[in-house]
Amino acid sequence: MEWPDYTLISSLFPSFQNENSGPTPFFEMDEPVWNILDPNSKNSLKSQLLELLNSMDTSIKFEQVGTMIDESKGSVVIDPSATIESSTHFIGPCYIGANAQIRHGAYIRENSWICSDAVVGHCSEVKHSILLPGAKAPHFNYVGDSILGKGVNLGAGVKLSNLRNDGTEVFLRVEGKRLASGLRKFGAILGEDCQLGCNSVTNPGTVLGSNSVVWPNITVTGVHPSQSSHR
Repeated sequence: MEWPDYTLISSLFPSFQNENSGPTPFFEMDEPVWNILDPNSKNSLKSQLLELLNSMDTSIKFEQVGTMIDESKGSVVIDPSATIESSTHFIGPCYIGANAQIRHGAYIRENSWICSDAVVGHCSEVKHSILLPGAKAPHFNYVGDSILGKGVNLGAGVKLSNLRNDGTEVFLRVEGKRLASGLRKFGAILGEDCQLGCNSVTNPGTVLGSNSVVWPNITVTGVHPSQSSHR
């Protein structure tokens, strides 16, 4: 089918093509952004991340008292300029970009791409997700199978749910239609500068266009254009 323009990279992440801030993933211009989360797609997050890590020097290991790094499944590469606080845990393959901040108690799981200037904060967990430059998951957040655009901020306790209660395929609600995503695990796609209030939750397969706002304690479902408000 022909997906609405607001599901494409040009609408969700309008400044992405102008970024010059270190390694960032490649998105197909004419396909829905969430296709990158499909491990079987040509340019999947997993395959791109492995290609990136294979191009880097993985012989230099990050060492810090209180930081745990598990490379049994793949390499963990951390840019020297990134700030890594104590009591953090990393599972490869994953990449931490320039000037990123990984704060105390953060849990970075496999296939996570944390771009430059992004923040994963205290007791936040990231798994198979992309935080584009400047995105923030700073306090008690769960980010699973999701993409956060530049300038996105998750309030304390925000959860991006990625799995239906019955464990079956995630469907998207687009303009009154219920459409298959092809993914069993699919969290949220948050366009640039989205702001999510404390303790809000996105149901699996939620897409918010750029500059959207979710008020505290609200649960959001569906695919929404830019500047949408949820209260």
